[in-house]
Amino acid sequence: MDELFGTLRRAPDIEAPNLFASDASDRLVLDEAAEVLADSGSGDVVVIGDRYGALTLGAAARFGLAGIRSHQDRLVGEQALARNAATLGLVDRYVSLPLSAELLAGARVVLLQVSRGLAELDEIADAIARYADENVVVFGGGRIKHLSRAMNETLGAHFSEVRASLARQKSRVLVARGPLRPTDAPPYPKLDRNAELGLTIAAHGGVFAGSGLDIGTRFVLEYLDHAVGEAEAGTVDSRPAGGAGAALSAIDLGCGTGIIAAALARSFPLLVVTATDQSAAACASARATMRANGFDDVRVVRDDGLSLQPDSSADLIVCNPPFHVGSSVHTGVALGLFRDAGRVLRPGGVLLTVFNSPLAYQPDLRRLVGPTRVWGQNAKFTVTASTKPVDR
Repeated sequence: MDELFGTLRRAPDIEAPNLFASDASDRLVLDEAAEVLADSGSGDVVVIGDRYGALTLGAAARFGLAGIRSHQDRLVGEQALARNAATLGLVDRYVSLPLSAELLAGARVVLLQVSRGLAELDEIADAIARYADENVVVFGGGRIKHLSRAMNETLGAHFSEVRASLARQKSRVLVARGPLRPTDAPPYPKLDRNAELGLTIAAHGGVFAGSGLDIGTRFVLEYLDHAVGEAEAGTVDSRPAGGAGAALSAIDLGCGTGIIAAALARSFPLLVVTATDQSAAACASARATMRANGFDDVRVVRDDGLSLQPDSSADLIVCNPPFHVGSSVHTGVALGLFRDAGRVLRPGGVLLTVFNSPLAYQPDLRRLVGPTRVWGQNAKFTVTASTKPVDR
């Protein structure tokens, strides 16, 4: 196992000296589950929240398991698992699936990296209790600093027995048995009507800010009309066949629940709107938000940044970039999104960005996109508009 874990890589996610493809909690989960894993057969084991493949590939290699079903919210996690499986010759041992009945039906063992968000853990626990075998055992690992008593209580709402393992290397495992079968409909996505926006927001457990309106998004919404106007004026000569009469295209990059995409679709019915996020929970939430508000023409795409979007194809991109990679503060994700925006914008196109003011992304935006102006600033956030030069 030391050799296997040493082989694992995070790519295509960010690689850095302080970022790792596995940790002690992965080892502890496999050790705590060893007895039941040794007695498991093909199709018995489900892995949820595996970051880069340590649990899935560790179970496959150590216990000779096949038919493992895996769910990872982050697309780069799925891609890293696939790369690591290919390196280790284990590509035929697992299949990636969404969080669903198909993932969990008949599962007897669930290996889980416990989410730090209680809503995400609640949705996962509900799904396990709803669909897995009545004798299922859940092994949920995490670093002690990220675990809380509320997580035990969340699991306890769905299982008759929850206990914690002894700590090892600053990690612990929560073990749950006895699923309490729910009789009502699945509680996610949650739908809430936002009176301030006049929109219904849908949210799965793992999406940032739930069904609420986070303050960064609220701030950038004030500038959408201005951004659309600048994009329309700036890209008139670079749009395909039709010039001024051609429809504008806009992308909500890192869309979360899709609030920005929905606001664009409502205010500009002729705008071609795409919402994109690498999170499976975010994309499912955004799709539900579009359905709830009747914006059936908005396309929602699960993508790592804008890798699926053609060069010079968008007039406007709106982005509220993350500044964490897992639990570590890291600007690499945001810089990758800015780089993608510079490629995908048409000459004259606009990137509208909101970010925590201390991050001071303006020099990066000028380098990766083009001339950048501050449109708004308050005590916490800055809104900038970056225009792709016409000669780029």
